[in-house]
Amino acid sequence: MFNVLAPFHQNSASAAGGGGGLPAGQNRGVGAAGVGVENMQVTQPCSAPSSPTITSPGAISSTSFCLPLTTTTSSSSGAGVAAGTSSSTSSSSVITSTTTGGGGTTDTGDPNWQATKSTIRERNAAMFNNDLMADIRFIVGTDEQVQTIPAHKYVLATGSSVFYAMFYGGLAEAKEEIVVPDVEPTAFLTLLKYLYCDEIHLEADNVLATLYVAKKYIVPHLARACVNYLETSLTAKNACLLLSQSRLFEEPELMQRCWEVIDAQAEMAIKSEGFVDIDLKTFETILARETLNCKEIHLFEAALNWAHAACTKMDIEPTSSNKRTVLGHALYLVRIPTMSLEEFANRVAQLGILTNQETIDIFLNFTAKNKPKLTFPVRSRAGLKTQVCHRFASCAYRSNQWRYRGRCDSIQFSVDKRIFIVGFGLYGSSTGAADYDVKIELKRLGRVLAENATKFFSDGSSNTFHVFFETPIQIEPECFYTASVVLDGTELSFFGQEGMSEVSVGTVTFQFQCSSESTNGTGVQGGQIPELIFYGPMGQSGGGGVGQSGPNGTSGATLTASTSNNSINNNKVGTSSSVGNSCATQNIYANGAGPGADNGPNQLLGAVLNNETD
Repeated sequence: MFNVLAPFHQNSASAAGGGGGLPAGQNRGVGAAGVGVENMQVTQPCSAPSSPTITSPGAISSTSFCLPLTTTTSSSSGAGVAAGTSSSTSSSSVITSTTTGGGGTTDTGDPNWQATKSTIRERNAAMFNNDLMADIRFIVGTDEQVQTIPAHKYVLATGSSVFYAMFYGGLAEAKEEIVVPDVEPTAFLTLLKYLYCDEIHLEADNVLATLYVAKKYIVPHLARACVNYLETSLTAKNACLLLSQSRLFEEPELMQRCWEVIDAQAEMAIKSEGFVDIDLKTFETILARETLNCKEIHLFEAALNWAHAACTKMDIEPTSSNKRTVLGHALYLVRIPTMSLEEFANRVAQLGILTNQETIDIFLNFTAKNKPKLTFPVRSRAGLKTQVCHRFASCAYRSNQWRYRGRCDSIQFSVDKRIFIVGFGLYGSSTGAADYDVKIELKRLGRVLAENATKFFSDGSSNTFHVFFETPIQIEPECFYTASVVLDGTELSFFGQEGMSEVSVGTVTFQFQCSSESTNGTGVQGGQIPELIFYGPMGQSGGGGVGQSGPNGTSGATLTASTSNNSINNNKVGTSSSVGNSCATQNIYANGAGPGADNGPNQLLGAVLNNETD
């Protein structure tokens, strides 16, 4: 595997190991409109593909997709089509195999092969990776992966200003072979396939290398396709590594998407295998992040893992002293004083990473009235602020309902922007204090994305109770998800009424519809699951919020009730109303002090809340 982290900003005069660039201010092209532009290839986009469909949500998986093509009528297989198959008339096509190593293709061996190609695209495709009429060859890769790839200067120059400068620029060199050691052969073939055939085949193991070569030779439409693929494949497990790559390739949109995932699912992200492979600058940027939704002890452990891997790469022993040396300034980005005393004493203080004086000072910071000045930040991270979607205008109680005997209450919803679901708000007992067993679940297309089983205590008020998943779940726009809850308790409960099929919270619009899985009566108009708790798009979720650590990393004894103003549309033609729908809430975390925390199962927090009303 080649190092795609190598610098790709190269002067076109020396790109790919040879060729000359255009002198400053010189315009070589003349003739047709637009050809006089120095980088005219960038101004002639082919229809770039939309994001590919990923069969397994949230995971990078092999997939292929292509650019729209005009109808083809070839009667024999063209270059790049698997032997024994023939091209059929269609609106799109994907090359599934290619000729390797030159020597011509089977169909161009026919002296009259041109007669079988009815379109210019078919004729160009026949020349892909073909020695026939090739006037340049690339020696691509290093070591065992070296491959000689034939090409045609005219085709390359019309698709890339870098190739144009190499072959036709003022300082162009008459080379028959060009050595390209910093590019993978498969990625280079993907580039050529796009230039010859308007087709793109991306897989998890070649997309980053393809993005590198697209940037190197300034082919922005191929680069955009790679970024689309990466955005679609983004998960907490690869977000840190992709953040590092997006910084390298200067892709701000991909960077923002990575930050959304890292902020919301920080613990999963920093525990991923790829975290230890990120560069130092990205590592420091993550540790300095104010909005990470993660306990500080987990960040400290992740920093040690990164340092251990760095020592291994440098071929030095991963001792405590060497780890600290490798971490350098990054160690002081971990907010060690915000941990709990137990976390610090039982783990951090015993590893030998801190100096004796630092250890003593932090212990004094926990216990002494006059606290010493510390070199570590003492303020907790703000985290992300949860938002709440209230789907009922009011709640009610009637003596003959709402009962629970382990039956399912369920509702389907979709959103118009990407969000992260944190948990649900539920109604409790209407006849006095009561205990409930509860299981919450989130599905998409029948597949369980997350579930959690816990207990909660209802005080008999009409307040909603927040029950959280262990980690936030990414929700893609324009897809329906199923939120389900199974409550088991003997007491009657409150229930929602005057339900809305469309609710807007900030910039996010929710759509609701009934679920066939609901066997206890919940639907759009009434029932359970009155609230969806979520993190909004970047820029909409501020600091603080549910699950924020208090002083020294402890959970706050008092949690402020969540409130939200919903803009409501009851799907009545020509009617729009705005209802202030605020509810006092109590918060039950299935696993500790907030999403992703692990202070013990079935822990009840926030028994006494500050009620807020609009």
